[in-house]
Amino acid sequence: MTRIGYTLMGEQSGPRELVGYARAAEEAGFDFEVASDHYSPWLTTQGHSPYVWSVLGAVAQATERVELMTYVTCPTMRYHPAVVAQKAATIQLLSDGRFTLGLGSGENLNEHVVGEGWPSVDVRQNMLVEAVQLIRELHTGGLVTYEGEYFRVDSARIWDAPDGGVPIGIAVSGSESIELFAQLADHMIAVEPEQDLVTAWDAAHAGSSRKIGQIPISWDPDLDAAVQRAHEQFRWFAGGWSVNADLPTPAGFSAASRFVRPEDVASSIACGPDLDRLAASIDPFLEAGFTDIALVQVGDELQERFLAEVAEPLLERIRARLGS
Repeated sequence: MTRIGYTLMGEQSGPRELVGYARAAEEAGFDFEVASDHYSPWLTTQGHSPYVWSVLGAVAQATERVELMTYVTCPTMRYHPAVVAQKAATIQLLSDGRFTLGLGSGENLNEHVVGEGWPSVDVRQNMLVEAVQLIRELHTGGLVTYEGEYFRVDSARIWDAPDGGVPIGIAVSGSESIELFAQLADHMIAVEPEQDLVTAWDAAHAGSSRKIGQIPISWDPDLDAAVQRAHEQFRWFAGGWSVNADLPTPAGFSAASRFVRPEDVASSIACGPDLDRLAASIDPFLEAGFTDIALVQVGDELQERFLAEVAEPLLERIRARLGS
């Protein structure tokens, strides 16, 4: 059964607002909630970027049912993997086992801030392999001393470690990353609805797994306002992963997307008041075989109204399409 999630988009909302949205999204009937982990917004017009781990701690206490997930955290540069292991274990305990640790190789936008440069994609992925292995070992609760190519740990222990550790999802973008991560992760994360990714993942991964995607929508009673908001805040979305991973600042994203027109954004993001059109926008992910799809309502201005008035009927339409 396909599950529909809600995105706690830290780049466009402050921490208190995100906690309130998390509670409202659970009440509206979403199955899970994913939270972005950014140091900077994509564009200055978004205007926010709180510390997601503090937000998740509050969300874990403000909600009861929905599963929680980072989408995604990079455990290699801005954070040492030993610190990520501790944070993830704590959130898992606070949420009573509702947390999945979503990991990725990162974006320059967030990781360059610690002044360690920006490695090539091959190095970043090899760092992620080592980080995941280390996180897994620390989540056993044992004493760990480790020396790898990229990371060292000296007599480290996660003192509050949940039984069974924390499920891990890893973001992939092609055959090479699937080859690296399919045996290390419990679940697959991807931002493109590509059936080849799902097929390759299932062939390489032992046992069942979730395939988790994400799609933005821009609901507004006024179509033009919906398109304008999506263009102001989400035109970076048109760049694709290979571009988005390497740009270092919101100014860089603004420059890279300066020729993206409102009509270009409207062709890739479902906009406006038509709930059937918004619901249909998930079809590419369904057809590709994704099991979990998280919606992003673009912008903060109408978030409360979206959750109070629109989320439930939209979920009804989506689940009708699913036949559930």
